[in-house]
Amino acid sequence: MKRKVIINGVGSCIPERVVKNEDFLNSEFYQENGEPFTADNLEIIQKFEKITGIRERRYANDNENASDLAAIAAQRALDNSSIDGEDLDYIIVAHNFGDITPDSNRIDMMPSLAARVKHKLGIMNPGTSCYDVIFGCPGWVQGSIQAYQMIAMGDAENVMVIGAETLSRIVDKHDRDSMIFSDGAAATIFQAAGDDVDGGVLSQASRTDANAEVNYLAMGASNHPEKQNGAKYIKMKGRKIYEYALVNVADAIKCAMDKAGVTLNDVDKILIHQANEKMDEAILKKLFKVCKDQKPMEELMPMTIQTLGNSSVATIPTMLDLIQEKKLENHLISSGDVLVFASVGAGMHINAMVYKVP
Repeated sequence: MKRKVIINGVGSCIPERVVKNEDFLNSEFYQENGEPFTADNLEIIQKFEKITGIRERRYANDNENASDLAAIAAQRALDNSSIDGEDLDYIIVAHNFGDITPDSNRIDMMPSLAARVKHKLGIMNPGTSCYDVIFGCPGWVQGSIQAYQMIAMGDAENVMVIGAETLSRIVDKHDRDSMIFSDGAAATIFQAAGDDVDGGVLSQASRTDANAEVNYLAMGASNHPEKQNGAKYIKMKGRKIYEYALVNVADAIKCAMDKAGVTLNDVDKILIHQANEKMDEAILKKLFKVCKDQKPMEELMPMTIQTLGNSSVATIPTMLDLIQEKKLENHLISSGDVLVFASVGAGMHINAMVYKVP
C-alpha cells in the first residue's frame, strides 16, 4: 500500500529588485528577422502588458545567483517545517540554466545546484542525496511528482523540492519577449504521513510532446543583427505555445483530477504556472468546458504574474508560499481544501498534481 505524502514546510525567495515596464522604454527591440519594429517602445510595452498582464517583475541583485536564491528559500521552508535539514533524504532543484553570473550568459550546472544548496545550508548528512531536474517551466511540479513517488513507495521520508531561476541573465535584451521573464526561488518539503492523516498528494499526471513542439521554446541567437557572437538566449514561439497550451493543459489537469476521484466542484484552488495572464485564463475556461462546470475564476485561480512576472519553475511554489503566509490578497488555504498544481513549458511538457490539505 502506498504511503500518504504531505507538504511539511514551504518557503520562497522573491528578489528585492523591482523592474517596471517603463524601464524598457529605452530598449532596442528587434524582430526575429533582425529588422527594428515600426511601433515605438511605448506602444510595444502597452500591448505587451495587455496580453501578458505583467506590470513589473523581480530581478536578482548582481551578487545573487540561482543557487543563492534557492538556499534562502530552502532555509525558509525548513524554518516553516517540523524537521531539520539533516533529516532530508533528498534535495531536488528544478531549474533550466544553473547559476549565471550577471556579466555572462554562460550556463553553470556543475556541481549541481542541489549540491550547492546542501553546501550553503551546511547539511552534513551524507544520506541527503542531491540532484537537479531540467524539465522546463514544469520542473518544480515534476520534482514534486518524483518526491511523492519516492516517499509513497517507502524509499524516502523527507524530500525537499526547489524551483529556482535567474532568467533575467539568459534573455535577449533585444527581444520584446525578454520582458516576460523574471527571477526567483521557492522550496517545498514533502514528508511521509501516517494512515490516520486525512489528506496529502492524491494523484499526478504528466505528458511530453516532442515532435514539432520541441522547438516552441528553445535557445537561439539575439534578434540584434550586429550581435551574432555565438551567444544563445531564450527564444519562444508565443502563438504556438498559446495554441498548444490551450488544447492540452486542461486535459492533463482533468486526467489528474480523474485519477484522484475529484471533480472541479471539489477543487478549491488551481495554482497554474504564471506564464501569461490571458493564456492562463483561457486554459481555465477550457477546463470549465472539459469538466462541464463553472466556478468564479478569480477565486479559483490565484495570479502573481502581474507583479512577479514569469520566474519559470518558481512560480507555483512561490504562489503556494504567499497564500500560506496570507500575503496574496483574497486567497486563503484551509485544512480540507483540494489544490491542483499545473504547469506547461519547454519540451513541450505538461504536468499536474492534486493535493488535499491535511
